[in-house]
Amino acid sequence: MANQLPPPQIFDRGLLQRRLRSALARGAPDFLVARAADDLLDRLLTVKREFPRSLDLGAPVEHFSQAVLASGRAAPLRASRLGGNVIADEEALPFAPASFDLVVSGMALQWVNDLPGVFSQVRRVLAPDGLFVACLPGGASLVELRVALAQAEEEITGGASPRVSPFVDVRDMGALLQRAGFALPVADVDSFTLRYDSVLGLMRDLRAMGAANVLVKRAARPLRRDVLARTAQIYAEQFSDPDGRVRASFEIVWISGWAPHESQQKPAKPGSATVRLADAVKAARDRSGK
Repeated sequence: MANQLPPPQIFDRGLLQRRLRSALARGAPDFLVARAADDLLDRLLTVKREFPRSLDLGAPVEHFSQAVLASGRAAPLRASRLGGNVIADEEALPFAPASFDLVVSGMALQWVNDLPGVFSQVRRVLAPDGLFVACLPGGASLVELRVALAQAEEEITGGASPRVSPFVDVRDMGALLQRAGFALPVADVDSFTLRYDSVLGLMRDLRAMGAANVLVKRAARPLRRDVLARTAQIYAEQFSDPDGRVRASFEIVWISGWAPHESQQKPAKPGSATVRLADAVKAARDRSGK
């Protein structure tokens, strides 16, 4: 068998770890993770299962662990590169197969270089009929900032540099879960808008959260003052409300999947239908009188 090539190194995870540590030490804004944790609690409350062994994967703060507790389950084991019960890299989980009944991850997997590989490892550590629930920023997040930065840099320097990290597309998530061996995969989106006095306030929040650009191929030079000023001008012109405040779009992609178990629903086998589609459509029209 040919050796598999290592995944491309998209993110500088060493730089990311240093920035997140610094952000946590300063008291990083946590409004995005707090919103996601509230959503996780709502999702867990709809699942009538105990999940005695759970893992909170990658979260730098305790919000998701607290959501699991608030749902009536036992406290999860917290594992991340930044602390918790276990210091662990999300891309190299140190747990035995079938160690957990529930794995949750909140706003932590957007910076892994091998997301399919992480999904496969999570699938490995889940016991049969175990549940994986995670969220991460989606591709529509910060679209205004991307547009304004690219336009400003193109105008002034003649070319745009990668300044904002790429995010996942919800349309890809279900397929990635299936590829990793999950049953009943589901992906959905929570979209919302925040408002700031100016784009500078948004950028300050992103830096304070440790969420500034950590791309391996990020621009070699800091953002020039004239480019930053033009970015703010473009942002205000194109993405402001009548009161002068500017909009920032965010998208949180939620994914879930189950470790396969014989008790789960199975899709019907191809060719097993007992009624032709045309006959079913005709019967439905007859019932509706159309």
